[in-house]
Amino acid sequence: MSIEGRRELLARIVPRYRDAGRAQRAVMLDEFVAATGYERKYAIRLLGNPPPPSLRVQRSRSRRYGPEVQQALVVAWDATNRVCAKRLVPFLGELVPILEDRVHLVLTEDGRRDLLRVSAATADRILGAIRRKERPHGTSTTKRGPLLKKQVPVRTFADWADTEPGFFECDLVAHNGGIVRDAFLYTLTLTDIATGWTECLPLPYRTQAAVIQGLERAQMLLPFPLLGIDTDNGSEFLNAELLAYCEREAITFTRGRAYKKNDQCFVEQKNGAVVRQFVGYDRFSGEHAYRQLTELYRALRLYVNFFQPSMKLAAKQRDGSHVTRRFDAAQTPFQRLLASGALEASVDRRLARVYGALDPVVLAPSDRDPPGRPLAPREVCEGQWCRRRSTRWNRSRPIRWGRCGDTPCR
Repeated sequence: MSIEGRRELLARIVPRYRDAGRAQRAVMLDEFVAATGYERKYAIRLLGNPPPPSLRVQRSRSRRYGPEVQQALVVAWDATNRVCAKRLVPFLGELVPILEDRVHLVLTEDGRRDLLRVSAATADRILGAIRRKERPHGTSTTKRGPLLKKQVPVRTFADWADTEPGFFECDLVAHNGGIVRDAFLYTLTLTDIATGWTECLPLPYRTQAAVIQGLERAQMLLPFPLLGIDTDNGSEFLNAELLAYCEREAITFTRGRAYKKNDQCFVEQKNGAVVRQFVGYDRFSGEHAYRQLTELYRALRLYVNFFQPSMKLAAKQRDGSHVTRRFDAAQTPFQRLLASGALEASVDRRLARVYGALDPVVLAPSDRDPPGRPLAPREVCEGQWCRRRSTRWNRSRPIRWGRCGDTPCR
């Protein structure tokens, strides 16, 4: 019998118990003990001196965080591309002064104090009403390259213990719109294991030469040396040209296991959170789209590496079938890179100047279009409803719809 049932039974028996005789009380006491499971002496005390009925007190509680804090939290959330609250809240201490310097936030002292002490759970409740829906999924275009598997050692997700920046996971993202035919563009994504620093580079084709050119461009963009790469088993990676290039540049070359995407879990996460979220799932081909993707990634690398906090797994404990994971405090790749001490003094000062001149609201997408919206127009229209942009392309401006038939969509 539940506690509520025992209390209800007690309230019904007490009036009759008080008016009953000695013999009747004994019978009622036996029945009460059998029904509730109480000890006999405890039941006698309850029937003789019952406790007052417990009343639930409804206390009117005002909201702790007013409209000023809620609006400021939404501005900071948009500036970080609407990351989860566990990544956003630890970064507010550094992000809020930047937004105030750029006059995107105007807070009072009380509002700033309340905003900086808001918890992740409260931030999730405040932002829960305007969260975005999940995005669609793309198609895989990986073709196995088995010829050099014995020459490239295997590294799994559990083998990453590198605390030094420079060891990257690499992967290709296909912009084919779900149709694997003819030519279309690719994105080469590189994610540093220690810091999460991410570089995205467009490739016109999925060839060995294009991947090597992408790695050469990445080495010029990175603020620290490229020490190692870990790839899947695609033929664009497992080939003699790339293996010779890595040996010539003293780059450690490893690969994951076949059909085990979790071996490249770091770069796979960036494929969805960076490439797919900003570029979408449409089909891109041609030189015009290639130039616009290059322009997009030039701004995107600054936004992701300087203003996108992430968490890293610090410890994992297994208790039977239950696994408890503990994560460190959310930090941006730039913060992790500074904390590592791997940068030269001149590079450190240069990055600090770049960081001080950036505006996260200007770099972040300002509109919220449907998932999968392309950020570069199609080179050739397929005769259906196509998306045509104005003469001056801007990734954060809304688009207009039109039917252009079979003419090129420029």
